[in-house]
Amino acid sequence: MNGLSTVDREIAERVLKAAEQLNYTPSAAARSLALGRTHTIGYIVPDLTNPAFHGAMRGLSLAAAKEGYRVLVADTAEQVEEEPILAVESRRRCDALVLCAPRMPEEELRRLLPELAPVVLLNREPTDESSPLLGIDWASGIRDLVRHLMGLGHRRIAYLAGPPISASNAARLRGFESFGSTIELVPIPCGAMFADGHAAAGEVLDSGATAVIAFNDVVALGLLGALHELGVEVPDRLSVAGFDDIPFAQFTSPALTTASVPQMELGELAWASLWEMLNGRKPEQSAMFRPRLVARSSTGRAAKPA
Repeated sequence: MNGLSTVDREIAERVLKAAEQLNYTPSAAARSLALGRTHTIGYIVPDLTNPAFHGAMRGLSLAAAKEGYRVLVADTAEQVEEEPILAVESRRRCDALVLCAPRMPEEELRRLLPELAPVVLLNREPTDESSPLLGIDWASGIRDLVRHLMGLGHRRIAYLAGPPISASNAARLRGFESFGSTIELVPIPCGAMFADGHAAAGEVLDSGATAVIAFNDVVALGLLGALHELGVEVPDRLSVAGFDDIPFAQFTSPALTTASVPQMELGELAWASLWEMLNGRKPEQSAMFRPRLVARSSTGRAAKPA
């Protein structure tokens, strides 16, 4: 059944013919026990409603399928305490993990990594060399967005902040710091979901900002929906920018300016690293990707004071 060349060919043909007549298929569970592999990898994400994670999942799934592997997906629903629990439980059922745990505290993440190996980290800044990391240079993405807005005459810019415990939110805030007093930053506590952006519209308008950068595209789309309901013209009265470049971003009205992240490529590279480790080889070193500014019609010249 395994196609081993050590079995007599005539016997093998008889066995395979009998299996075909009986409509027999090997038990995947039994083969996993015998071989010590499930041919499954886990993909842990904080929020499956965010399309940004779908791109990496697609890249990972397509690449893994070429080697006969399937992907098991687990969603922590933005509950930080669920990240280590789901990671450990998934690893027990899978041969390896791709872990996108942006909310997990650094100390806990470092403690868990040896237990989860082989594991690849996504969307974290470099921690150590124990596990490959494919990260995003969030700060440079923010700097590019701010420069774009400054070039349009904006100086008072609101930032719809992500979850306070988010590592990528902290990196985004560092991106703003490099501008010092050249801009007037108005941080507004928000979150990472559509509803968070929608609920923040009133505070954004009250801030007096002429432009706003959202933690991600999902938040930006929630904000755009609320602004439309309130009759606020974008970008004539307020410019709006997001982060990630999810598929919906270019099809909104107006189309959303954003910092584009190569999520599908991240998924493909994550599998390449896992495949090396699954075969006893050392993977490539960690890599950081710089987002690409995509200017669309949701940002325009700053409105002149009345």
